[in-house]
Formats: sequence, C-alpha cells, structure tokens
Amino acid sequence: MQSVDCILDSISEFKRKALQWATSFEVACFFDSNEYKDRYSSYTAIIAAGVKKEFVPTSDDTFSGLSDFLNENAAFTPGFICYDVKNELEDLNSSNPDRLHFPDMYFFVPQHLLLIKDNTVEILSDTPSLFEKINAVKPITRKLNFDGKMQSSISRESYIQKVNRIREHIRRGDIYEMNFCQQFFSEDADIDPLTAFIQLNRLSPAPFSSFFKLRDKYIMSSSPERFMKKIGAKVISQPIKGTAARGADQKEDEELKRTLLENDKELAENIMIVDLVRNDLTKSAIPGTVKVEELCKIYSFQQVHQMISTVTSKVSDDTSVVSIIKDAFPMGSMTGAPKVRSMELIEQFEETKRGIYSGAVGYFTVEKDFDFNVVIRSLIYNQTNQYLSFQVGSAITFASDAELEYKECMLKAKAMLDVLGQ
Repeated sequence: MQSVDCILDSISEFKRKALQWATSFEVACFFDSNEYKDRYSSYTAIIAAGVKKEFVPTSDDTFSGLSDFLNENAAFTPGFICYDVKNELEDLNSSNPDRLHFPDMYFFVPQHLLLIKDNTVEILSDTPSLFEKINAVKPITRKLNFDGKMQSSISRESYIQKVNRIREHIRRGDIYEMNFCQQFFSEDADIDPLTAFIQLNRLSPAPFSSFFKLRDKYIMSSSPERFMKKIGAKVISQPIKGTAARGADQKEDEELKRTLLENDKELAENIMIVDLVRNDLTKSAIPGTVKVEELCKIYSFQQVHQMISTVTSKVSDDTSVVSIIKDAFPMGSMTGAPKVRSMELIEQFEETKRGIYSGAVGYFTVEKDFDFNVVIRSLIYNQTNQYLSFQVGSAITFASDAELEYKECMLKAKAMLDVLGQ
C-alpha cells in the first residue's frame, strides 16, 4: 500500500465525506474520538474500507485463529469481538434468543486506510488520488426512516422483580455485583444505518464512537468506555461504573457531579470492578507493574456524567497481544464480580443474547499495539431481517434500589430513543 499525507481544511467535513464514501464498500468501519482530550488517544479518527483479507472463526478456538491471522498479516487490522466468546474462555453457554446473528469475532485487512491525526490524514491505499476522490464526494442528507416502535424485552415490573432476585444472590454471597441489562428492539425496522450513526454521534458524541458495517450487519456506537489499549509495553484499561444525569445549568451540573463522587454505592461499584480489572491485567503483566493511575474520576459527556478509573500494567516484548485481550475479556464492568459466577447469572436473568453488545470494537496496528472500546450506548442492526436493537444496563449491588436502577437504564437509553424519535 502506498502512503500519502494530506492536510485537512475541515476535519469534520472530511470525516463526513470519507464515511459516506466508505459505506459504499461491503465492509467498512469508522472510529471517531470526537476530539475528546484523551491522553492515551493515538488518532483523531480512523476510516477503513474494503477487504483484502478477513478472519471469521470456523472453530471453537477463535483467539488462536485470530493470533494466527495477525501473525500472517502484518497490517492494520480492525474488527470486533462479541461478548459470547466468553463461552470459550470458561464453562459457560449462551442459549438466549439471538436475532442479530453477528459472528463471534470478525477482523479484516482493509484495502483503504485513513488515519486522521489533528488536521492531517495519512492515506494508505493503492488507489491513486484517493484524497481528491473523497473530497469530491457530495454529502447526501438522508432520512432515518424509522417509523416503528422500540419494545423492551423486560417489562418494568419484571425488571424490578429480577433486580430483587439478583440482590438475593448477593445476600447469599454468590456474587458481590452483577451487570444486568435489558434489550430494546424493533422487529420490522427499515432504517438508514449511516444516518442513524451520524445522528447518534451528533446527539451523544463520545471518545470511542464507532460505525462498523459488515455487509448486512451494522454497529452504530457512541461508547464512552475504553476496554483496553496497548502502547508499546504499556496496557491501559478504563472501566466505567457510576452514572449521573447532566444538569439543566452549570450550578445543577456541578451539584450532580459532586453527588455522584460522594455516592458510597457508586464508589463501591467502581472500586469492585477496579479490583477485578487489576486481577485480569495481572494474568499477562510483568509482576508488580499493575497500577491504578486514576480512581473514581468524574468525566462529563453530552448526556451523562460517568465515574471512570484507569488501571495500567506493563507487558514483556514476547507477550502475545491476543492473550492480553483474552485474559481480560469480557470487560469486568459489563459482567460483575466474581466474574464467572456473574456471567452465569447474567445468562439466567437476561432475556436475550448479548452478542456484540458489551463486546469490543477496535483495531490492531502493524506494531501489534491495539485499542478497543466496550460496545455500549450502541444501536445494532441486521438489515436483512430488519431487526434493530440496543441494550442498556446497570450494576446491581446489595445496596441497589430497583426503581433507581431502572431509571439509570432509561437515562442511558435516552440518546438512542431520541435518535429513533421515541
């Protein structure tokens, strides 16, 4: 692939044109930092389009297959890992209904790669004058066209009953905390996925937003959460636990932030998951290098305030990058503690298969670094069977109030429902 660096007059305009151009391919993805000031960010945005080679697992050992694929292809490699890969890692199963039918894992070597950093784009492609061709794209404003109704897989009354049953498991000592989710869905949704993503990203911009097209399957994500990133020998994980609404004005906003930071339940949730993430990173880390860089810091996004911690470690040069992810997957913030028992109970209490939700979308670099988000605050769409869904959840502890947990789920659902006119 040839590499060309070009200066951008308008980053937002170029991103819009490049994303529209990319979606003309059967496979494409877009990662957007929305220019959040993340000290670990490598790129402002990334667009990959077209397939040179692809990896879709054909056996039960998907991580081994992925490792072979990366070793055979020294290239920038985007892709995703579904939550249900957990079944290969532990003695678990996923028997709940699935209407989205994503493969458990998918990665590809793109024909065209655009790496945007500040106001410069590096274009790696064998297509001559690709920068000029993308700049010549005429942005098309399409309508979302959603006229259906999103239904919840769990009624409000059933949700409250389930939360109280989960609290009983906690009282008995089965678990300390569990992430419990519910799905909203439409069975006859004919939408324009690109329009849905653009509107979601405008309404709820986030540092780990992503759009992924895998032929007839789409991920439209405004995720605020990083699962894991590797830069050289350093590994970074940033679990989120703790959510509060934004205020109507600055005074109320600051008060809501202060209340979240002083909330004993939210603090306990975050610290429990930090301990779990520390344990996960220890499996691949050089002994003594796992550290908590940031504990329970409040970050503000368009829709909500979030409590985020940052856990880091160091790995040796000969540590497999795939094993680093495998040792920590799925993200502890989306399971609970202890992790395996929590995942058993998640399967018991939730009504639908998670699939790509609470999995991870991201990329590996040529240097075998990586960066992956957690797939939350995301619309997921199967265009062939017109099934559209999103899931939201919260951490259940013994101190949980079922009514308040339900309200937290609705707060997290707000941006997706607003995009869909619900």
